[in-house]
Amino acid sequence: MSNGPERITLAMTGASGAQYGLRLLDCLVREDREVHFLISKAAQLVMATETDVTLPAKPQLMQAFLTEYTGAAAGQIRVYGKEDWMSPVASGSGSPAAMVVVPCSTGTLSAIATGACNNLIERAADVTLKERRQLILVPREAPYSSIHLEHMLKLSNLGVTILPASPGFYHQPQTIDDLVDFVVARILNLLNIPQDMLPRWGEHHLSSDE
Repeated sequence: MSNGPERITLAMTGASGAQYGLRLLDCLVREDREVHFLISKAAQLVMATETDVTLPAKPQLMQAFLTEYTGAAAGQIRVYGKEDWMSPVASGSGSPAAMVVVPCSTGTLSAIATGACNNLIERAADVTLKERRQLILVPREAPYSSIHLEHMLKLSNLGVTILPASPGFYHQPQTIDDLVDFVVARILNLLNIPQDMLPRWGEHHLSSDE
């Protein structure tokens, strides 16, 4: 039996780092997870700037595009518009067991910390919090202001995992993809979903007599 949640909400907002969200989507598809996909207009603009991926505007067309782009099975990726209040992610009785916002803008961070529900991404995060489910936020900003840090502390105290998009270098990355994979692998580890991109610390450590 597979590890980790079978259904995951993946949201992308308007911070730099669209590559992280796209790579995570690809990994979740390969691990046969059902992905409920949400993306802000700002994130679509960032994605078009940072990558060669330009998403269609309408949810149905976007869903078809992402299904083909990732090689997902029919219905494995479900895309919802920003005001689709009847979608499963808007209700505690229907939302997935885990949600990841990657990248997470500081504006989205603020909205989640203050309980705003002005769009479906914020509502989905609010539902995840109130149902005591797993919520992972991946901010990409530098430097952080005191306001950002206060919001992160508040959310951390509520059980949210704050995972800044800060790749490590102890695995000796050779490409940008290696740096992206470092962060995505950490997300997958937190979700308890198998990944082979990054060994856990100590897995390949040799003792002094080997």
